[in-house]
Amino acid sequence: MVGPGEAPMKYIASCSFGKDSLAMILTIIEHGLPLDEVVYCEVMFDDTISGEYPEHADFIHNKAIPILELVYGLKVRVLRHTWNYKSECFKLRKKGKYEGTPVGFPLRRGPWCNKMKIHPIRDYRKEQTDEVHEYVGIAVDEPERLARLTPNKSSPLADYGITEAMAMEICQEHFLLSPIYETQVRNGCWFCHNARLAALKDLWKNYPHLWAELRCIQSISRVSFKQDYTIFDLEERFKKEEAQ
Repeated sequence: MVGPGEAPMKYIASCSFGKDSLAMILTIIEHGLPLDEVVYCEVMFDDTISGEYPEHADFIHNKAIPILELVYGLKVRVLRHTWNYKSECFKLRKKGKYEGTPVGFPLRRGPWCNKMKIHPIRDYRKEQTDEVHEYVGIAVDEPERLARLTPNKSSPLADYGITEAMAMEICQEHFLLSPIYETQVRNGCWFCHNARLAALKDLWKNYPHLWAELRCIQSISRVSFKQDYTIFDLEERFKKEEAQ
């Protein structure tokens, strides 16, 4: 209840549907903390392909969201940018030295792809009429991330002494652990240029249709996918490693 002179507060849970954010939501439910909405920002590769690995995207839309909505009665809001990664890569530059050429892959400094999450979340916040308090999925054993929390954010996992390992156990106990953890350490966009080489090798080896999309973009991009490697360089490296 809002006290005299207090502004209404809206409580949201920022969720990637990884182990920490889902364990956070389950902890919120267990301890009866206020929660008005679960907010998930999905980065899209194109109009139909998610930036999430296929098995994680399937888990999110066909299991996790239905469970949160139908079993726990939560409202889940999915945010997306108006444009996608592939369309931006193929968009022609309108000015500068490379006017008329495709934008291609993001640069390492100030990558434009960050806007695909920042802008939808910014716009969501602007449309809110109440003050917003955001729950974030940061475990108690992540002190550096916890130290960066602002006053309008809190971590229920840290408040209740839950570690990353415990978060995974909580998700397993509630049948809400994404299958992405069978192959990846952390979930994230499959086309991220900051991905570890091991993750990119897994993409090349196990998701040839997605790798083919990156090859297509590299063929028109003057920017290498990673600082020291084009997609074609990575492919040759992975082939040599497999041949050993």
